[in-house]
Amino acid sequence: MKALCALSAVLMSVVAQAFAAQPYPTKPVRLVIPYPPGGPTDFVGRLVGQKLAPLIKQQVVVDNRPGAGTIIGSEIVARAAPDGYTLLFGTGGGTFLAPLMLPKVPYDPHRDFAPVAMLVQSPQVLVVHPSVAAKSVSELIALAKAKPGVLNFASVGTGTSPHLGGELFQALAGVKLVHVPYKGTAPAMTDLISGQVQVMFTSMPTVLAHVKAGRLRLLGTGGTKRSAVIADTPPIAETVPGFELVTWYGIFAPARTPVAIVKKLNTDIAQVLNDPESRERLGGQGLEPVVMTPEELKRYTEQDVSRWAKLIQSAGIKQ
Repeated sequence: MKALCALSAVLMSVVAQAFAAQPYPTKPVRLVIPYPPGGPTDFVGRLVGQKLAPLIKQQVVVDNRPGAGTIIGSEIVARAAPDGYTLLFGTGGGTFLAPLMLPKVPYDPHRDFAPVAMLVQSPQVLVVHPSVAAKSVSELIALAKAKPGVLNFASVGTGTSPHLGGELFQALAGVKLVHVPYKGTAPAMTDLISGQVQVMFTSMPTVLAHVKAGRLRLLGTGGTKRSAVIADTPPIAETVPGFELVTWYGIFAPARTPVAIVKKLNTDIAQVLNDPESRERLGGQGLEPVVMTPEELKRYTEQDVSRWAKLIQSAGIKQ
C-alpha cells in the first residue's frame, strides 16, 4: 500500500512538471465551491471567477458541490491533478476546522491543499433580541452572570462558526449560555427574531437589514478593529480581551501544483481584489478584500487552526 502511494505521488509530480512546461492556462479553470448556490460563498466565488476570467484569458467554471459538510467538494479538489485547472473555494470553518471535529475525513487540509490566495475576511457580529436587557457587550455579560444558563444562543449547527463564537465568548467572558443548534441560517434567524432564542453570533450580511429594522440589536463585532460598514459598533475584544471571530474565504489548489502556476493565480487574484468595482461589491456585503501571498496564507491557516483547535478540544465539540 505504501509503495502504491509513493508511486502515485511520483506520477502526480510528473504530471505537474509536464503541465508546468506548457503555457497556463490553455483551457477553462474549474472552481469548486463546496457550498450550495445562493449564499455568500457562492457570491464571492462567482464574482472572483467573473473578474479572473479576462485576466487569465480562459473561462472560470464555478462548480457548486455541497454535501457532507464541505467534504464532497473538498475531496474532489484534493484528488484532482495538480495542474491548476481544479481549484477549491476554501473557508476557515469548512475546510480547516471541520476535520478537527469529524471522526474521519478523506484528506488532510494542510497536506493535500496548496494555498493560493486569501480572498476576503468578514467579522462575525453579536446580536440579541430587542427584549434582552442589554445594550452593550458588558451589559450582556452582567446579565448572563446574574442568570447563568438562562440565555440561549443560536447557531447554524454544531461546530459551525456561530457555535465556536459562542463557546469562545463563554470561555473568555466567564459566562454560561445554552447552545441551541439549528439546521441552517434561516430557521435560526426565524427563532432569534421571534425571541425563541436570545443571542447569536452570525455574519454581518445576514443581520444588517434586521438590525436597521429594529428586529435585532447589534452589540459588537468579532473583528479586532471597527468595521467600516458598522463603524459605530465596537469590537467585542474591547470588553472581552482576546475575542476574535472572523469568517474568511480563500483559494486553494491540489498539493504539488507547480509554484509558477500558484504565483500566477495569486498575482491575478490580487488584481481582482484591488479592482474598485470588486471592492465596492464585496464591501456592500460586509466583506473586506484581503491580499496575501501563498506563504502568508499558509501561515494564517496554521495559526487559525492552532487557535481554534484548543477551544474545540477543551469544549469537546464533535460534529
